[in-house]
Amino acid sequence: MTLIKSISGIRGTIGGPVGQGLTPLDVVKYAAAYGTWALQQPTDSRIIVIGRDARLSGDMVSRLVAATLQGLGLDVVDLGLSTTPTVEMAVPAKHAAGGIILTASHNPKQWNALKLLNQHGEFISAADGEQVLALAESEAFDFAPVTKLGSYTQDKKFLARHIKAVLALPLVDVEAIRARNFRVVVDAVNSCGGFAVPELLEALGVSVIEKLHCEPTGDFAHNPEPLPEHLRDIANVLKNGGFDLGIVVDPDVDRLALVCENGEMFGEEYTLVAVADYVLQRHGGGNTVSNLSSTRALRDVTEKHGGTYAAAAVGEVNVVTKMKETNALIGGEGNGGVIYPELHYGRDALVGIALFLTHLAKTGGSVSALRASYPGYFISKNKIELTPEINTDTVLVQMAKKYAKQPVNTIDGVKIEFDKEWVHLRKSNTEPIIRIYAESDSNATAEHLAQKIISDIKEIISA
Repeated sequence: MTLIKSISGIRGTIGGPVGQGLTPLDVVKYAAAYGTWALQQPTDSRIIVIGRDARLSGDMVSRLVAATLQGLGLDVVDLGLSTTPTVEMAVPAKHAAGGIILTASHNPKQWNALKLLNQHGEFISAADGEQVLALAESEAFDFAPVTKLGSYTQDKKFLARHIKAVLALPLVDVEAIRARNFRVVVDAVNSCGGFAVPELLEALGVSVIEKLHCEPTGDFAHNPEPLPEHLRDIANVLKNGGFDLGIVVDPDVDRLALVCENGEMFGEEYTLVAVADYVLQRHGGGNTVSNLSSTRALRDVTEKHGGTYAAAAVGEVNVVTKMKETNALIGGEGNGGVIYPELHYGRDALVGIALFLTHLAKTGGSVSALRASYPGYFISKNKIELTPEINTDTVLVQMAKKYAKQPVNTIDGVKIEFDKEWVHLRKSNTEPIIRIYAESDSNATAEHLAQKIISDIKEIISA
């Protein structure tokens, strides 16, 4: 059993002893900590918006969270089965003090999590997260008397507002999409994308929508992380012909992966690249942001349009902070996360779909042709396990020194630039592991670079 407490929330596997898995007592403890923190914020609102993905434990966890927040005197607005970006948009729309999304994102079905939002519908900062964890540790909760318990209401219609807001964006061209008569296959891994994505596609005028794993039962049909090795079903449907595009989302619909008409993967890293290309083209340039572990192709596309690219530490809250600092038109992460500030500051597969389909419609070509128009980079993802007594921070410092003659970025681990190649080293927050991402325009070169770095680390450890 696993329970991971971090500044961005709490996640774990359902069941087990208290404090070792995500048990009902753990859910109540951390919901109470977050609710107490929310009450301490400089806002007059006592509303907290909650929503959940379709995973098997979702209903139980949701009821525990709602009752706990009510016990603190907070008024709960429950969106029920919902997407993460829908909850994020609902928080400011409802003038709420914050929100909690009950989802473990791409983790398998035995996991669940409490993801915590501030009053702007954005993930709480590191400092705020530390406060929540401290409150949970001290259990300094003051529950409301019976006459001041919070209320509970449901709003099952906010997804429609979310989709309407997407359709209203100036860069979303419904008529252009409708004119192309797109035939699309959707794999929603039996969660909330199963109803959210088809509803969006219908509103966009997509002519044929083939649903694959779209019943929101929470019994995931395959590993829910949208990686190529998990997407054989949709790839096979597309290989048989008759469709223009495959769309894959994770259980809470904040990550978007695309599949070409021939069954080949568009590449999760390239979702943001393609959408950013369209947005920058229409704006005549602009700034972009992604995290340090994302493909260089976004920088190439940004500079092609005369804009400036900036890299942020890994984590959505860090990307959003950097986007605000640089006034970025668009940003996100290489895991298929598109953040379009004109709608809201959060990864949103729905706005990603609408912008991508508009881009595809206006280019007039196929998805595979669009993919071929972008720089071809390959990322090799590796890790090296260390014994617990080895100080990973010291290892990373030594690596930065070793490659000091190269451009080195240390805002999040160590990223080393080599002309058109790079390698990013990050320590795991939960295990004695260093993750090693390397990118090049050749798969073999990326693998070679990663192995060279692994060899360097082993040499430092054995010295």
